Amino acid sequence: MSALREYADQIIAASIQAVLPDEAVRRALSGFHSGGKTILVAAGKAAWQMARAAVDVLGHVDSGVVVTKYDHVKGPIPGVTCYEAGHPVPDENSFSATERALELVRGLRAEDTVLFLLSGGGSALFEKPLIPGEELQDITGQLLASGADIVEMNTIRKRLSGVKGGRFAQACAPAKVFSIVLSDILGDPLDMIASGPACPDSATCAQALAVVEKYHLRLSPQALALLGRETPKALDNVETQINGSVRELCEAAARACAALGYEPIVLTDQLCCQAREAGSFLGSIVRTHAGTGRKRAFIAGGETVVRLTGKGLGGRNQELALAAAPALAGIPGCCVFSVGSDGTDGPTDAAGGYVDGETEAALVRAGGNVSWTLADNDAYHALRITGGLIMTGATGTNVNDVAVALVE
Repeated sequence: MSALREYADQIIAASIQAVLPDEAVRRALSGFHSGGKTILVAAGKAAWQMARAAVDVLGHVDSGVVVTKYDHVKGPIPGVTCYEAGHPVPDENSFSATERALELVRGLRAEDTVLFLLSGGGSALFEKPLIPGEELQDITGQLLASGADIVEMNTIRKRLSGVKGGRFAQACAPAKVFSIVLSDILGDPLDMIASGPACPDSATCAQALAVVEKYHLRLSPQALALLGRETPKALDNVETQINGSVRELCEAAARACAALGYEPIVLTDQLCCQAREAGSFLGSIVRTHAGTGRKRAFIAGGETVVRLTGKGLGGRNQELALAAAPALAGIPGCCVFSVGSDGTDGPTDAAGGYVDGETEAALVRAGGNVSWTLADNDAYHALRITGGLIMTGATGTNVNDVAVALVE
């Protein structure tokens, strides 16, 4: 393994370690008190780890439900039933786990508290569809393939749901809802993180219909009618704390780069464009600064999107990295890597991708081509051939992605 790849792995490990939810949950629960029952509901990719930390702090809960992504449950939690379900498209396990959570919060009193632990991925994992599940899955698939950003996706999804857009908090009333949130959306808009189950909705019916028109979505008359029903605009039983965001992820990456002797420059913590465009841009930055005699690290955090034009395998971080490879070709001492903080990237077992000055040539020797690969959205197989897959396994957190360009 090259020294650059070792540096990349060290930076990734240090960045993710800094945004694990355990300590954030402990801080948020200092002084927590419930005069009655405490019901725990945790949803998202980091749900298991957040729930375990909460039960460690509180000692016990009266009952609880965790719903997280497949292979993300790491063991039993006392008093809590753990479910694994579909992401990014909800499945029957998503629906049954959410129904169980709704059963737990029915009939609560004003002195009771619902401890609601929310992280990215909750839009798919925590769901009670108001349309047939098959149509909800189809609409989610359409949105993913269209290149719609997360805010546009959630504007649609919350209106087709019995728990999103503040409706879960309504179901908990008169009990109080104490919500601890790991943000995976740029700018931390509470009503959009996991589609805001415990937050008043700021989006409007008109905005939802505009998304349908923009991406030419195919919806049934029933779904279109639901888009015309307004969501809750005020909730008086909710207290929320945001603990963890992509800004902290970028800051942690900057510290890790500085420890390795690089001058860190955070370009943005609100990256939002097509993945291949972001990769090409970072590659261009490398070409500009290579050979200047200064070691620099250019850092960009956020959430890119992939427009599906092929039938290959990959994810936005893998596609971002591969798109940088042509610009880096033949330049020594430089690399670009991008990783999802949750440890998964698209429907793959990789967390992201790594490229350096030798990646494109290695792919060509194997009979591949970067342009063809990107057109087929097949970054996974290209990076596997070149040794550029980043594998971390599930991390237990989810605060968006970070991409880094290291320049000697």
